[in-house]
Amino acid sequence: MKRLFVILLGACSLGAQAQQWLPPHAVVHEAIDIQPDVVAARARVEAARARAGALAAGPHEFQLDAVAQRRSTDELGGRQRFSESEFTLSRAIRLPGKAALDRRIGDAGVVAAELRLDDARHQGARRMLDDWMDWLRAAEHLRTAEATSALLERERSGLARRVELGESSRKDLDLIDVERAQAQARLLAAQAALHSTREAMHSDFPGLPIPASAPAVDPPLALPETPQAWIDRIIARSHEIGALAADAEQADARAARARAERIADPVLGFRRLDERGGAEQVNGLVLSIPLGGRYRAANAQAESAQAAAVHGDVASMRRDISREAVVTVTAAATLAAQWQAQRDALDASEAALKRVKRGWELGEVAVAEWLLVQRQHTQIAAAEADARADAERARLRVLVDAHDLWHDE
Repeated sequence: MKRLFVILLGACSLGAQAQQWLPPHAVVHEAIDIQPDVVAARARVEAARARAGALAAGPHEFQLDAVAQRRSTDELGGRQRFSESEFTLSRAIRLPGKAALDRRIGDAGVVAAELRLDDARHQGARRMLDDWMDWLRAAEHLRTAEATSALLERERSGLARRVELGESSRKDLDLIDVERAQAQARLLAAQAALHSTREAMHSDFPGLPIPASAPAVDPPLALPETPQAWIDRIIARSHEIGALAADAEQADARAARARAERIADPVLGFRRLDERGGAEQVNGLVLSIPLGGRYRAANAQAESAQAAAVHGDVASMRRDISREAVVTVTAAATLAAQWQAQRDALDASEAALKRVKRGWELGEVAVAEWLLVQRQHTQIAAAEADARADAERARLRVLVDAHDLWHDE
């Protein structure tokens, strides 16, 4: 019980942290729901439902055949002319068992279409996560570049005063000017990257409100539960596996329907003839039974083989999703460990930078050495930001694939 409480508490912490810098579920759902592939998948659901209705009703409808003719005869009284007519109203009768198979085919088609609609939404959630994390990652780079540029501007101003007072050489000012120009170039590149990621997200999700400034990415948290539990959850909730399983169910029903169709549906009709101007009237029943042959047998064999192929597709998809789930869950743990190593490197770099800068301020260290350490620290800070964003992206990818984030179920 205590372990369950810890797991639930960890899950709540995950959700609370994500809410700080991720768009809310309702906003995401609305933005995803207008994606072109989602709209197309929704239309396919309507088409599948219509086809299911048609299959339930059956393919057979009433058929009316009418014949009007005039008869001329030579009789003792002279040439006689008569109006005659013939009407046949008929309809094929679906044999027992076929209607149930047709409904099974239609229902499986609806299930497959609905699951593919859910998968289209799932793929949209994946794209949104990638776009959003690209934007946050670019914002982290910009913050690092802005901080570095501002620091060098301040240090350059102080050094310029020291040069004027004769306390530092012009060479030191030249070195810091070079570093300041490079920092400005990195700042411009970071601004362009942030603008590019923002525009990409706006293009992919025009209905998504994007904040004016990107929030900072928090340090990644560990996933609750065991890795195998997440792997099993991703596999169990996979829409792709479910959709193909529904296709397999439909293929089985089609194969059974093709076997049943080897005995064709009989056609039963009512026939009425009026001959010799109504002097002769005939009422009768018409029964027509197509006799199945090699065509129907071959068609049944083809449908059975197709069903076996679809079952193979299901097994292949399950294998692929299982492999992807293992890679996704493993990446979350691996990237979190990589971020921790980068965080340790950043802490060590900050301590070293403080000592070197203090030495430069006291005249014990040359400005070139401080600039080198500062440049290395900037690179380490950027690497830590990348590792933090990558670790969070990997963790959130697990939540998205497990349908624990941005999904209705």
